Amino acid sequence: MGITSLVMGATGLVGQEVTQQLLASDNVEEVRILVRREPDYKHPKLNVILIDWDELPRYKKAFEGVDQVFSCLGTTIKKAGSQEAFRKVDEEYVLSGAALALESGVPQFLAVSSMGASRSSKAFYSRVKGEVEEALSHLPFQGVHLFRPSLLLGDRSERRLGEDVASVVMRRLDFLFRGKLAPYRAVPASKVARAMVNISFSQTRGTHVYPNDVIHVLGDDTMQEQ
Repeated sequence: MGITSLVMGATGLVGQEVTQQLLASDNVEEVRILVRREPDYKHPKLNVILIDWDELPRYKKAFEGVDQVFSCLGTTIKKAGSQEAFRKVDEEYVLSGAALALESGVPQFLAVSSMGASRSSKAFYSRVKGEVEEALSHLPFQGVHLFRPSLLLGDRSERRLGEDVASVVMRRLDFLFRGKLAPYRAVPASKVARAMVNISFSQTRGTHVYPNDVIHVLGDDTMQEQ
């Protein structure tokens, strides 16, 4: 039988790409997505599970029989409205989903973090990401995979002026981001998704952190599913 995957944050920039790549893979039999509302597409492999994120423990059955969970949840403080609301999405929901996955016997957990994630960071955003990474790294999954991309490139459903401007600049100056600057090179969301999917098929054990320059390699079009 093929792989059953579950995606949290399937409507986000990376989550959409992860979902589509999983649906297109011959390795995958079923893709479950946890969402607030029905997506505008259908697929024979797609299992849409409508949920209330604030009551995530009620949906434990969604995690049963799953081989790998992809956490692509994420927001901004501006969009969330407060630091507390930001923590709810980027920390509470992620860790709650991880706990349900662990209880359900899911072997692999893969999560999108951020470049600069560190619990000792003075920046609130990076500090929260670091705290979540540390919490996930202590959970006894067979494999925990944490991805730290730089600025994400792709078409978002909502506009973020600052990121739009940065994306244009980073695209035009991409040729400069080599050598010591490679870790800061902007990365397409599709490449982050491909890196995550490729790693998930490898079923690598242990806890691993993938920095931005490694994501560029793992998410290259020439990488083959294992």
